[in-house]
Amino acid sequence: MRRLVFAVVLLLCGLAAGMVITGKMRSADEAAAQAPATPAPAITSPAAATGTATLPDFSRIAERTVPAVANISSTQIIRRQNSPYSNDPIFQLFFGDPGDIQGGPGRASKSLGSGVIISADGYILTNNHVVTGDQRRVSLRDIDISVSLSDKREMPGQVVGVDPDTDLALVKVNASNLPTMPWGDSSRLKVAEWVLAIGNPFQLNQTVTLGIVSATGRHNVGLAQYEDFIQTDAAINPGNSGGALINARGELIGINTAIYSQSGGYQGIGFAVPSNLARKVFGELQKYGEVRRGSIGYVEITPLTTQLAEQLGASAAQLGAPVITGFARNSGAARAGLRPGDVIVSFNGKSVIDGSELSRQIQDSAIGSTATFGVLRGGQRTDVKVPITQ
Repeated sequence: MRRLVFAVVLLLCGLAAGMVITGKMRSADEAAAQAPATPAPAITSPAAATGTATLPDFSRIAERTVPAVANISSTQIIRRQNSPYSNDPIFQLFFGDPGDIQGGPGRASKSLGSGVIISADGYILTNNHVVTGDQRRVSLRDIDISVSLSDKREMPGQVVGVDPDTDLALVKVNASNLPTMPWGDSSRLKVAEWVLAIGNPFQLNQTVTLGIVSATGRHNVGLAQYEDFIQTDAAINPGNSGGALINARGELIGINTAIYSQSGGYQGIGFAVPSNLARKVFGELQKYGEVRRGSIGYVEITPLTTQLAEQLGASAAQLGAPVITGFARNSGAARAGLRPGDVIVSFNGKSVIDGSELSRQIQDSAIGSTATFGVLRGGQRTDVKVPITQ
Protein backbone atom coordinates (compact mmCIF):
# COMPACT_ATOMS: atom_id res chain seq x y z
CA MET A 1 0.00 0.00 0.00
CA ARG A 2 2.83 2.35 0.89
CA ARG A 3 4.56 1.59 -2.38
CA LEU A 4 1.37 2.41 -4.30
CA VAL A 5 0.92 5.73 -2.52
CA PHE A 6 4.58 6.66 -3.12
CA ALA A 7 4.27 5.85 -6.82
CA VAL A 8 1.13 8.00 -7.14
CA VAL A 9 2.89 10.94 -5.39
CA LEU A 10 5.86 10.70 -7.76
CA LEU A 11 3.55 10.63 -10.76
CA LEU A 12 1.66 13.72 -9.57
CA CYS A 13 4.95 15.59 -8.97
CA GLY A 14 6.16 14.71 -12.46
CA LEU A 15 2.92 15.97 -14.04
CA ALA A 16 3.15 19.24 -12.11
CA ALA A 17 6.78 19.82 -13.11
CA GLY A 18 5.98 19.14 -16.77
CA MET A 19 3.14 21.65 -16.73
CA VAL A 20 5.40 24.33 -15.24
CA ILE A 21 8.16 23.77 -17.81
CA THR A 22 5.68 23.70 -20.73
CA GLY A 23 4.11 26.93 -19.57
CA LYS A 24 7.46 28.70 -19.43
CA MET A 25 8.36 27.57 -22.91
CA ARG A 26 4.99 28.70 -24.26
CA SER A 27 5.41 32.08 -22.63
CA ALA A 28 8.88 32.45 -24.13
CA ASP A 29 7.59 31.58 -27.60
CA GLU A 30 4.72 34.07 -27.30
CA ALA A 31 7.05 36.78 -26.09
CA ALA A 32 9.37 36.16 -29.03
CA ALA A 33 6.47 36.31 -31.44
CA GLN A 34 5.18 39.58 -30.00
CA ALA A 35 8.59 41.31 -29.72
CA PRO A 36 9.56 43.51 -32.70
CA ALA A 37 12.02 41.85 -35.08
CA THR A 38 15.57 43.21 -34.97
CA PRO A 39 16.55 44.27 -38.54
CA ALA A 40 19.61 42.70 -40.10
CA PRO A 41 22.56 45.04 -40.51
CA ALA A 42 22.33 46.86 -43.88
CA ILE A 43 25.20 46.36 -46.33
CA THR A 44 26.31 49.82 -47.37
CA SER A 45 29.17 50.98 -49.53
CA PRO A 46 31.78 53.30 -48.04
CA ALA A 47 30.68 56.08 -50.43
CA ALA A 48 27.05 55.78 -49.26
CA ALA A 49 28.09 55.63 -45.62
CA THR A 50 30.05 58.85 -45.92
CA GLY A 51 27.48 60.58 -48.14
CA THR A 52 29.97 61.29 -50.94
CA ALA A 53 28.40 59.26 -53.76
CA THR A 54 27.56 62.37 -55.83
CA LEU A 55 29.06 64.19 -58.81
CA PRO A 56 31.16 67.30 -58.15
CA ASP A 57 29.18 70.53 -57.84
CA PHE A 58 30.25 72.92 -60.61
CA SER A 59 27.50 75.49 -60.03
CA ARG A 60 29.81 78.12 -58.55
CA ILE A 61 32.35 77.68 -61.34
CA ALA A 62 29.62 77.99 -63.97
CA GLU A 63 28.21 81.08 -62.25
CA ARG A 64 31.65 82.71 -62.43
CA THR A 65 32.60 81.71 -65.99
CA VAL A 66 29.37 81.73 -68.02
CA PRO A 67 29.25 85.58 -68.19
CA ALA A 68 32.64 85.54 -69.93
CA VAL A 69 31.20 83.74 -72.99
CA ALA A 70 29.49 85.88 -75.63
CA ASN A 71 27.22 85.17 -78.57
CA ILE A 72 28.68 86.15 -81.95
CA SER A 73 26.69 86.76 -85.14
CA SER A 74 28.60 87.34 -88.35
CA THR A 75 27.42 88.50 -91.77
CA GLN A 76 29.79 88.12 -94.72
CA ILE A 77 29.30 89.88 -98.06
CA ILE A 78 30.30 87.50 -100.86
CA ARG A 79 31.19 89.48 -103.96
CA ARG A 80 30.10 88.22 -107.34
CA GLN A 81 32.77 87.20 -109.80
CA ASN A 82 32.63 89.27 -112.98
CA SER A 83 35.43 87.54 -114.87
CA PRO A 84 34.39 85.48 -117.94
CA TYR A 85 37.51 83.32 -117.39
CA SER A 86 36.45 81.80 -114.07
CA ASN A 87 36.96 78.24 -115.32
CA ASP A 88 39.65 78.81 -117.93
CA PRO A 89 42.81 76.85 -116.91
CA ILE A 90 45.00 78.67 -119.49
CA PHE A 91 44.01 82.07 -118.07
CA GLN A 92 44.71 80.80 -114.53
CA LEU A 93 48.13 79.48 -115.61
CA PHE A 94 49.32 82.90 -116.83
CA PHE A 95 47.27 85.37 -114.78
CA GLY A 96 46.30 83.53 -111.61
CA ASP A 97 42.92 82.59 -110.22
CA PRO A 98 40.23 84.92 -111.62
CA GLY A 99 38.30 84.30 -108.42
CA ASP A 100 40.31 87.18 -107.02
CA ILE A 101 38.63 89.51 -109.52
CA GLN A 102 35.37 90.43 -107.86
CA GLY A 103 32.71 93.09 -108.10
CA GLY A 104 29.02 93.83 -107.84
CA PRO A 105 26.91 94.12 -104.71
CA GLY A 106 27.36 90.46 -103.78
CA ARG A 107 25.23 88.38 -101.44
CA ALA A 108 25.07 88.06 -97.66
CA SER A 109 26.04 84.90 -95.79
CA LYS A 110 25.41 84.56 -92.05
CA SER A 111 26.99 82.44 -89.33
CA LEU A 112 26.48 82.12 -85.59
CA GLY A 113 28.75 80.99 -82.80
CA SER A 114 30.31 81.82 -79.47
CA GLY A 115 33.34 83.70 -78.23
CA VAL A 116 35.40 83.91 -75.04
CA ILE A 117 36.09 87.33 -73.53
CA ILE A 118 39.86 87.32 -73.06
CA SER A 119 40.36 90.81 -71.65
CA ALA A 120 38.18 93.26 -69.77
CA ASP A 121 38.71 95.89 -72.48
CA GLY A 122 36.82 93.87 -75.11
CA TYR A 123 39.08 91.33 -76.87
CA ILE A 124 37.09 88.19 -77.72
CA LEU A 125 38.62 84.97 -79.05
CA THR A 126 36.47 82.81 -81.32
CA ASN A 127 36.76 80.48 -84.33
CA ASN A 128 37.75 81.64 -87.79
CA HIS A 129 34.78 79.82 -89.30
CA VAL A 130 32.42 81.72 -86.98
CA VAL A 131 33.76 85.00 -88.35
CA THR A 132 34.27 84.14 -92.03
CA GLY A 133 31.61 81.46 -92.39
CA ASP A 134 34.17 79.12 -94.02
CA GLN A 135 34.36 81.47 -97.01
CA ARG A 136 37.83 81.45 -98.60
CA ARG A 137 37.56 84.79 -100.39
CA VAL A 138 35.98 87.11 -97.86
CA SER A 139 37.73 90.38 -97.11
CA LEU A 140 37.70 91.34 -93.44
CA ARG A 141 36.24 94.67 -94.57
CA ASP A 142 33.18 92.79 -95.83
CA ILE A 143 32.38 91.19 -92.46
CA ASP A 144 29.87 92.66 -90.01
CA ILE A 145 30.09 91.33 -86.45
CA SER A 146 27.42 91.62 -83.75
CA VAL A 147 28.26 90.57 -80.18
CA SER A 148 25.66 89.79 -77.50
CA LEU A 149 26.90 89.79 -73.92
CA SER A 150 25.50 87.91 -70.93
CA ASP A 151 23.92 91.12 -69.60
CA LYS A 152 21.79 91.35 -72.80
CA ARG A 153 23.84 94.17 -74.31
CA GLU A 154 24.44 93.99 -78.06
CA MET A 155 27.27 95.86 -79.74
CA PRO A 156 29.18 95.81 -83.02
CA GLY A 157 32.52 94.04 -83.17
CA GLN A 158 35.61 94.55 -85.30
CA VAL A 159 37.69 91.68 -86.67
CA VAL A 160 41.27 92.21 -85.48
CA GLY A 161 42.67 89.21 -87.32
CA VAL A 162 42.03 85.61 -88.33
CA ASP A 163 44.19 82.49 -88.39
CA PRO A 164 42.72 79.80 -90.66
CA ASP A 165 45.55 77.39 -89.82
CA THR A 166 44.27 76.99 -86.23
CA ASP A 167 40.68 78.09 -87.02
CA LEU A 168 40.92 80.97 -84.54
CA ALA A 169 39.96 84.65 -84.86
CA LEU A 170 40.11 87.73 -82.66
CA VAL A 171 37.26 90.23 -82.35
CA LYS A 172 37.26 93.56 -80.51
CA VAL A 173 34.27 95.40 -79.02
CA ASN A 174 34.30 98.90 -77.60
CA ALA A 175 33.60 98.12 -73.95
CA SER A 176 35.30 98.01 -70.57
CA ASN A 177 35.07 96.10 -67.29
CA LEU A 178 33.86 92.98 -69.08
CA PRO A 179 33.86 89.64 -67.21
CA THR A 180 36.77 87.33 -68.03
CA MET A 181 38.11 83.95 -66.94
CA PRO A 182 41.72 83.01 -66.13
CA TRP A 183 43.92 81.10 -68.58
CA GLY A 184 44.67 77.49 -67.70
CA ASP A 185 47.69 75.38 -68.64
CA SER A 186 46.46 72.86 -71.23
CA SER A 187 49.74 70.93 -71.04
CA ARG A 188 48.72 69.73 -67.58
CA LEU A 189 45.44 68.20 -68.73
CA LYS A 190 44.91 64.53 -67.97
CA VAL A 191 42.63 62.04 -69.68
CA ALA A 192 39.33 61.59 -67.76
CA GLU A 193 39.65 65.01 -66.10
CA TRP A 194 36.32 66.84 -65.65
CA VAL A 195 35.65 69.72 -68.09
CA LEU A 196 32.75 72.07 -68.84
CA ALA A 197 31.82 73.33 -72.32
CA ILE A 198 30.12 76.75 -72.38
CA GLY A 199 28.53 78.24 -75.49
CA ASN A 200 25.37 79.03 -77.40
CA PRO A 201 24.28 75.86 -79.24
CA PHE A 202 21.32 76.37 -81.57
CA GLN A 203 21.10 79.97 -80.24
CA LEU A 204 20.38 78.67 -76.72
CA ASN A 205 22.46 81.24 -74.89
CA GLN A 206 24.77 80.41 -71.99
CA THR A 207 24.46 76.63 -72.19
CA VAL A 208 26.76 74.53 -69.98
CA THR A 209 27.54 70.85 -70.61
CA LEU A 210 29.68 68.48 -68.58
CA GLY A 211 32.14 65.83 -69.71
CA ILE A 212 35.70 64.62 -69.46
CA VAL A 213 38.90 64.95 -71.43
CA SER A 214 38.81 61.99 -73.82
CA ALA A 215 42.28 62.53 -75.30
CA THR A 216 44.92 65.19 -75.85
CA GLY A 217 47.25 66.00 -78.74
CA ARG A 218 44.83 64.88 -81.44
CA HIS A 219 46.11 65.60 -84.95
CA ASN A 220 45.53 64.33 -88.49
CA VAL A 221 41.82 64.94 -87.87
CA GLY A 222 41.38 67.01 -91.02
CA LEU A 223 39.88 70.06 -89.31
CA ALA A 224 42.72 72.56 -89.66
CA GLN A 225 46.22 73.00 -91.04
CA TYR A 226 47.75 73.17 -87.56
CA GLU A 227 46.20 70.49 -85.34
CA ASP A 228 46.83 69.77 -81.67
CA PHE A 229 43.30 69.26 -80.34
CA ILE A 230 41.81 68.36 -76.99
CA GLN A 231 39.14 65.69 -77.48
CA THR A 232 36.18 65.76 -75.10
CA ASP A 233 32.81 64.08 -74.68
CA ALA A 234 31.22 67.23 -73.23
CA ALA A 235 28.26 67.94 -75.52
CA ILE A 236 29.26 70.36 -78.30
CA ASN A 237 26.72 71.26 -80.98
CA PRO A 238 26.41 73.85 -83.77
CA GLY A 239 26.69 77.27 -82.14
CA ASN A 240 29.18 76.06 -79.52
CA SER A 241 32.05 76.91 -81.87
CA GLY A 242 34.31 79.51 -80.29
CA GLY A 243 33.00 78.84 -76.80
CA ALA A 244 35.00 77.96 -73.71
CA LEU A 245 36.24 74.61 -72.46
CA ILE A 246 37.11 75.03 -68.77
CA ASN A 247 38.52 72.76 -66.08
CA ALA A 248 37.27 72.07 -62.57
CA ARG A 249 39.11 75.17 -61.32
CA GLY A 250 37.23 77.47 -63.67
CA GLU A 251 40.25 78.06 -65.92
CA LEU A 252 40.08 78.36 -69.71
CA ILE A 253 41.84 75.30 -71.13
CA GLY A 254 40.41 75.24 -74.67
CA ILE A 255 38.38 76.96 -77.40
CA ASN A 256 35.62 74.64 -78.63
CA THR A 257 36.05 74.22 -82.37
CA ALA A 258 34.36 71.23 -83.98
CA ILE A 259 32.55 67.95 -83.53
CA TYR A 260 32.86 64.58 -85.22
CA SER A 261 29.39 63.54 -86.25
CA GLN A 262 27.71 61.44 -88.90
CA SER A 263 24.34 63.02 -88.15
CA GLY A 264 25.38 66.66 -87.74
CA GLY A 265 24.62 66.57 -84.01
CA TYR A 266 26.37 65.57 -80.82
CA GLN A 267 27.89 62.07 -80.80
CA GLY A 268 30.30 62.38 -77.90
CA ILE A 269 33.38 63.44 -79.88
CA GLY A 270 34.25 67.12 -79.76
CA PHE A 271 37.51 68.99 -80.34
CA ALA A 272 38.93 72.14 -78.78
CA VAL A 273 42.05 74.19 -79.50
CA PRO A 274 44.21 73.90 -76.33
CA SER A 275 44.62 77.07 -74.29
CA ASN A 276 48.39 77.22 -74.62
CA LEU A 277 48.09 77.37 -78.41
CA ALA A 278 45.08 79.71 -78.28
CA ARG A 279 46.94 82.07 -75.95
CA LYS A 280 49.88 82.26 -78.37
CA VAL A 281 47.59 82.91 -81.33
CA PHE A 282 45.75 85.58 -79.35
CA GLY A 283 49.02 87.41 -78.66
CA GLU A 284 50.05 87.28 -82.33
CA LEU A 285 46.68 88.48 -83.62
CA GLN A 286 46.49 91.25 -81.05
CA LYS A 287 49.97 92.51 -81.88
CA TYR A 288 50.32 91.88 -85.61
CA GLY A 289 46.81 91.11 -86.90
CA GLU A 290 48.15 87.78 -88.14
CA VAL A 291 50.09 84.78 -86.85
CA ARG A 292 53.73 84.69 -87.88
CA ARG A 293 55.05 81.15 -88.18
CA GLY A 294 58.39 79.61 -88.95
CA SER A 295 59.01 78.03 -92.34
CA ILE A 296 61.73 76.24 -94.29
CA GLY A 297 60.04 76.74 -97.65
CA TYR A 298 57.91 74.37 -99.68
CA VAL A 299 58.79 70.74 -98.92
CA GLU A 300 56.90 67.58 -99.90
CA ILE A 301 57.02 64.64 -97.50
CA THR A 302 55.52 61.16 -97.20
CA PRO A 303 55.44 58.72 -94.27
CA LEU A 304 58.18 56.11 -94.10
CA THR A 305 56.74 52.70 -95.00
CA THR A 306 58.28 49.25 -94.68
CA GLN A 307 59.12 49.20 -98.39
CA LEU A 308 60.71 52.67 -98.26
CA ALA A 309 62.65 51.73 -95.13
CA GLU A 310 64.27 48.82 -96.98
CA GLN A 311 65.19 51.07 -99.90
CA LEU A 312 66.54 53.93 -97.76
CA GLY A 313 68.37 51.87 -95.16
CA ALA A 314 66.08 52.84 -92.28
CA SER A 315 64.93 50.56 -89.48
CA ALA A 316 61.44 49.59 -88.41
CA ALA A 317 61.79 51.97 -85.46
CA GLN A 318 61.56 54.92 -87.86
CA LEU A 319 58.34 53.81 -89.59
CA GLY A 320 55.98 56.76 -90.01
CA ALA A 321 58.78 59.34 -89.95
CA PRO A 322 58.61 61.95 -92.73
CA VAL A 323 60.59 61.25 -95.90
CA ILE A 324 61.40 64.17 -98.20
CA THR A 325 60.06 63.50 -101.70
CA GLY A 326 60.56 66.95 -103.20
CA PHE A 327 60.80 70.68 -102.57
CA ALA A 328 61.05 74.03 -104.28
CA ARG A 329 64.59 74.68 -105.56
CA ASN A 330 64.78 78.09 -103.91
CA SER A 331 63.45 76.89 -100.55
CA GLY A 332 65.50 77.26 -97.40
CA ALA A 333 65.47 73.47 -97.02
CA ALA A 334 67.07 72.96 -100.42
CA ARG A 335 69.68 75.68 -99.94
CA ALA A 336 70.60 74.27 -96.52
CA GLY A 337 71.34 70.83 -97.94
CA LEU A 338 68.27 68.66 -97.34
CA ARG A 339 67.75 66.16 -100.16
CA PRO A 340 64.95 63.98 -101.57
CA GLY A 341 65.09 60.60 -99.84
CA ASP A 342 66.22 62.06 -96.51
CA VAL A 343 64.36 60.48 -93.58
CA ILE A 344 63.83 63.14 -90.90
CA VAL A 345 64.16 61.44 -87.52
CA SER A 346 64.72 64.41 -85.21
CA PHE A 347 64.23 68.16 -84.94
CA ASN A 348 66.49 70.13 -82.60
CA GLY A 349 67.33 66.90 -80.81
CA LYS A 350 63.72 65.79 -80.32
CA SER A 351 62.53 62.63 -82.05
CA VAL A 352 60.07 63.12 -84.90
CA ILE A 353 57.19 60.65 -85.09
CA ASP A 354 55.28 61.89 -88.14
CA GLY A 355 54.94 64.77 -90.56
CA SER A 356 52.26 66.59 -88.58
CA GLU A 357 54.49 66.79 -85.53
CA LEU A 358 57.40 68.05 -87.64
CA SER A 359 55.20 70.72 -89.22
CA ARG A 360 54.09 71.98 -85.78
CA GLN A 361 57.68 72.10 -84.53
CA ILE A 362 58.83 74.09 -87.55
CA GLN A 363 55.96 76.56 -87.29
CA ASP A 364 56.56 77.04 -83.58
CA SER A 365 60.24 77.86 -84.13
CA ALA A 366 61.42 81.44 -83.76
CA ILE A 367 61.74 83.29 -87.05
CA GLY A 368 65.40 83.98 -87.72
CA SER A 369 66.65 81.00 -85.72
CA THR A 370 68.44 77.92 -87.07
CA ALA A 371 67.02 74.42 -86.62
CA THR A 372 68.98 71.17 -86.61
CA PHE A 373 67.40 68.35 -88.63
CA GLY A 374 68.57 64.83 -87.83
CA VAL A 375 68.25 62.79 -91.03
CA LEU A 376 69.03 59.31 -92.28
CA ARG A 377 70.71 59.50 -95.69
CA GLY A 378 71.82 56.28 -97.30
CA GLY A 379 71.50 54.51 -93.98
CA GLN A 380 73.86 57.00 -92.27
CA ARG A 381 72.82 59.49 -89.64
CA THR A 382 73.72 63.16 -90.28
CA ASP A 383 72.64 66.61 -89.08
CA VAL A 384 71.57 69.45 -91.36
CA LYS A 385 71.16 73.02 -90.10
CA VAL A 386 68.30 74.89 -91.74
CA PRO A 387 67.39 78.57 -91.22
CA ILE A 388 63.84 79.32 -90.07
CA THR A 389 62.17 82.05 -92.10
CA GLN A 390 58.68 83.49 -92.16
